[in-house]
Amino acid sequence: MRISSLAGARIAVAAAFFAQGFVFISLTTRLPRFLDRWGLDEVALSLLLLMMVLLAGVGSLVAERAAHRVGSAPMLRLGLGLMVVAVPAITLAPAVGFFVGGVALYGIALGLVDATSNMQAVDLEHRYGRPILPSSHGYWTTGGIIAAAIALATGHLSPAVGAFVAVVPAAIAFARFVPRVAAGADGAHGVDVAPGLVPTGSGTQSLNPVPAPDAAPIPWRPIWLVGAGLVVFYMVDTTASTWGPVYLARSFDAPGNLVALATFPYLVTSIIVRLAGGQLVTRFGVVPLLRIGSVVACGALTLVALAPTWQVAVAGFTVLGAAVALVAPLSFSAAGRIAAGSAGSTGSASAAGSASSAADGGTAGAPADGPAPEPDRARTDAVIARFNQFNYVGALLGAVLTGFVGADNLRLGFALPAVLVLALVPLAPAFARGALNRR
Repeated sequence: MRISSLAGARIAVAAAFFAQGFVFISLTTRLPRFLDRWGLDEVALSLLLLMMVLLAGVGSLVAERAAHRVGSAPMLRLGLGLMVVAVPAITLAPAVGFFVGGVALYGIALGLVDATSNMQAVDLEHRYGRPILPSSHGYWTTGGIIAAAIALATGHLSPAVGAFVAVVPAAIAFARFVPRVAAGADGAHGVDVAPGLVPTGSGTQSLNPVPAPDAAPIPWRPIWLVGAGLVVFYMVDTTASTWGPVYLARSFDAPGNLVALATFPYLVTSIIVRLAGGQLVTRFGVVPLLRIGSVVACGALTLVALAPTWQVAVAGFTVLGAAVALVAPLSFSAAGRIAAGSAGSTGSASAAGSASSAADGGTAGAPADGPAPEPDRARTDAVIARFNQFNYVGALLGAVLTGFVGADNLRLGFALPAVLVLALVPLAPAFARGALNRR
C-alpha cells in the first residue's frame, strides 16, 4: 500500500521505539528478582551488564554494515525478532547459563534496534523539516511507562510471568503497517522509511543509495562533541533505570512490588518533556534547555544519593527524568543534521537547515516548495549507526562503573553521575550546530 503522507511511516517508527522501551524497562525493573533467583551480587551484575553493552555495540556495528546493503528496515525487523527469542530465554531460564545466554542475545538485539530505529527517525525528521526525534524517543518512554506500570502490578508474581513481554516486539515486527511512503511531489518511487514491518516489493527505490563519490568528508569533530553529550545522558539514564530498582531494594529495603517506582515516575516526567520537546526547543532553543537540565539533573542525583528514605529517592528520580529527557533525541537530531548538511547536495542542505532551525530556536516548518528532499540515506545511516556507539559508552559508565563504584554502597554509585552530568553545560552549544540556513 502506498500513501502520500508520512503518517504511516511515523506510526511504524513510533511502534519500533515503543517496543524497545517496553522490553528494556520490563527487564530492568525485574533485575532485583533475577539477582535473588541466581544469587548474583552487584559486581556480578556489573559484569553481566558489561557483556550486554559490548554485544549491543556489536549489534550496532552490524546494523551499520548491513543497512548499507539491505536497508535499515530489514535489520530493524531482525532486531525485534531476536528480542522475541531473548526475553523468554531470560525470564524462563532453567539454569544460570541459559539466563546469561538470553542476556547476550538481548544485547545484540538491543544494538540492532537502537541503531536502526534512530536511522529511521532521523530520516523522517529530514522529510518533515521539523523536530521529530523528541516525540519518537517519547514513544520509547511510553513503552517504558507501561512496562513499569505492569511491573508494579505484577511485582508479587514469579519473574517467569515476564515472558509475555515478548508478545510486543513480535506483534510489531510482523504487523502490517504501511511500509512505503511516496518520496514527494517529484513523483519518485516510494521509499521504505517505515520500519519495513512487511517485506518491500520489487521496483522500490533502495533505502540506502550509495553516496556520491564526490561527497564532502563527514565532519566527525562536531559529531564527537554531540556524542560526548550522549555519553553523559546514557550514563545517567542507565544508572537510573538499571540501578534505581536495585538501590531501592537493597539500600532502603523497599517492598519488592514497589522497586519499579525508581523507574516509573522517572519515565512519566521524561515523556511529558519529550512530547512537548518540539515546542520547547522552538521557543527556548537547545542550549538553554540543556544547560538548565544539566544543573537540575545534578541536584536530582545528589538528592538520590543523600536520600534518607526510599520515598525521597523516588522524588529525586522523578525530577531527574524531566531534567535529562531531551538530551538523547536532540543529540541524534544534531548528528543527523551535521551529516546531511555536510553531504554537499542542495537537497540535503535544505532538509538539514529546515530541521535545525527549530533545534536552534527558530521557527520550524515544512519548506515552502513541499516536503523536504530526501537526504543521502547511506551517509546519514552510517553516521547514526556509528554515533549510536556513544550510547554504549554511556551505558558502560552508568551500568558497569556505577556498580563497581557502588559495590559496597550504591549511594557512591549515584554520586558519580551527579558530578559528570554537569559536562552538558559546556557541551550544549555543540547540539545547535548543523544549521546551514534559516527560514
